[in-house]
Amino acid sequence: MSRTMLLVTHTGRAEACTAAAGVAKVLSEHGVGVTVVAGELGDLDPHQVQQVPASSAGAGVELVIVFGGDGTLLRAAELARPVGVPVLGVNLGHMGFLAESEPDRLETTLDHILRGDYTVTERMTVDAVVRYDGAVTWQSWALNEVSVEKSARDRMIEVVAEVDGRPLSRYGCDGLVVATPTGSTAYAFSAGGPVVSPDVAALVMVPISAHALFARPLVLGPRSEVAVELLATSPEAVVTCDGRRTATVPPGARVEISAGGLPVRLAHIHPVSFTERLVAKFALPVEGWRGQTR
Repeated sequence: MSRTMLLVTHTGRAEACTAAAGVAKVLSEHGVGVTVVAGELGDLDPHQVQQVPASSAGAGVELVIVFGGDGTLLRAAELARPVGVPVLGVNLGHMGFLAESEPDRLETTLDHILRGDYTVTERMTVDAVVRYDGAVTWQSWALNEVSVEKSARDRMIEVVAEVDGRPLSRYGCDGLVVATPTGSTAYAFSAGGPVVSPDVAALVMVPISAHALFARPLVLGPRSEVAVELLATSPEAVVTCDGRRTATVPPGARVEISAGGLPVRLAHIHPVSFTERLVAKFALPVEGWRGQTR
């Protein structure tokens, strides 16, 4: 049975294009088919890859290999999630928290890929629905977070947060973020939310610059449903999923957020604990540690 890999590259970064071209060459030499989304050829040899429409890019591939940062991986997740294909990131961005491999380990990573020597885990997602006058006006999903934020810089929005069908609190705020454990180290973290291990099934709700007595982050169970109601007297807001998909939320509308129906599958080659990843990505000081070595 023939194997095919989809390469997704941040074509605006020269090092990402160079790495992708090198991987495409090796994969082709080993009889592995290589595809890219039409219009994203970059530096790849057109004789070594096949260009496919974005709408069907994930169909029939074994693995999506990503060259870039977390933003590029989130774009790749859009292609892979509907068909359940795992995603493996090579970090050529800044933080690269979702990436599995660094550039200096690319050769080892590629060897594992060719041997099919990798494991796959599933990451929780969230679904978002906007309702206005009882009708659904927009819906999407997110791997990291759904944010409901003010669209005008000079005016905060007025919202009521609801959890499991009961009102929690009214906020005058810049916005509110509902994140997955995966997204707890992204926007929610920057807004003051807790870091949650991806092994924990939970939702994290974080108000942004809220003028309210109770404005602490809240960790909820995976079956909880969060709704953000925009008051009729509030300025309009914007809902954003993973910073990539957006819609306007008019006064009087509500955004409903719950655990997603489909996970995102991530491929792993180098076993690294969540603690090790936190230390590496955030450059946490651990000098002086005298714990047990393994």
